Amino acid sequence: MKIVIVGPSHPYRGGIAAFTDRLAMEFIKEGVDIEVVTFKLQYPSFLFPGKTQYSDAKAPEGFPIERKVNSINPLNWIEVGKEIRKKNPDIVIFTYWMSFFAPCFSKIAKVVKRNGHTKCIGLIHNMIPHEKSLLDKLFPPYFVKAMDGFVALSKSVLDDVKSFDKHAKPKCFVPHPLYDHYGEILSREEAIKRLDLDPNYRYLLFFGLVRAYKGLDLLLDAFADERLRKYPVKLIVAGEFYDDPKPYLEQIEKHCLQNLVIIQNQYISDDDVKYYFNTADIIGQPYKSATQSGVTQIAYHFEKPILVTNVGGLGEIIPNGKVGYVVEPNPSSIADALADFYENDRHDAFVEGVKEEKKKYAWSNMTEAILKLL
Repeated sequence: MKIVIVGPSHPYRGGIAAFTDRLAMEFIKEGVDIEVVTFKLQYPSFLFPGKTQYSDAKAPEGFPIERKVNSINPLNWIEVGKEIRKKNPDIVIFTYWMSFFAPCFSKIAKVVKRNGHTKCIGLIHNMIPHEKSLLDKLFPPYFVKAMDGFVALSKSVLDDVKSFDKHAKPKCFVPHPLYDHYGEILSREEAIKRLDLDPNYRYLLFFGLVRAYKGLDLLLDAFADERLRKYPVKLIVAGEFYDDPKPYLEQIEKHCLQNLVIIQNQYISDDDVKYYFNTADIIGQPYKSATQSGVTQIAYHFEKPILVTNVGGLGEIIPNGKVGYVVEPNPSSIADALADFYENDRHDAFVEGVKEEKKKYAWSNMTEAILKLL
């Protein structure tokens, strides 16, 4: 079995690149001949809102990563397609998360499939991006038409795929597996010491890139609830702001939370992720819209209770009251859940629930589904 994965990978940073690399490692473990073809130009710099697209982490070992794809050069797409076609893989997996890449991926797939052997599978993180544009109506049909089958990471994404697929191609839903490559579970004391935090406080964590749809404003309003002031609890916001931070800072000042909110406005390196999660009592994901989230699967790996809002596919994998809370996306509902968590000391019971629930999210489930599609 030979498989090529096309999508973001090292040296690109972020959850989807991490997903590609972890999936490749799982295939290697199962004896599959795997190769990753990633971008030499992923986004033009003017389209990228962050400080850098690149990670300073070491490259994963055990499989080749070739930087070949130029996302805006059609001649390059044909060239890359021919190179992959010559390798004659059984499967090419296209990691898809936004409409911008649909023309590029669909052209590569069409060129590859001229060998009459290779099947192309879309691994769909998002069929429609969180920040919608005109491209979301124009481009996805080209990508869907070029694929032979699909694996979606949430049921809501699977429904989105179906809305574009006029030919009932094979497709399935497999939950996002655990992000288990960020290190081992540490003691709270060790993690707090590493981050130079006060051990007398408890910590609520909002983790990841800060974008409008992730609802940090809802969480800040909820965190201002007077019921939470009875407890020595602080909120950590750990992640680079892709939005203007000024409105959030004004919100913090309005609620007089300056001494209770810790902001780390930077991309959190892979080596440091474990310290933030092992410090936290509960992970807050107050999203206004969502499909699924890698943050949830980091929380599962580190056995942390989780609060999510009932949007997209977030609630699909969070049994309410067992591993945490599924609440409505408004400050009142979020505050009620946080107050219950601290007032009734739910932490230990939720951790036991997380330990049981995390068993469902093995990477072997993902690889099995992909091979079953073939």
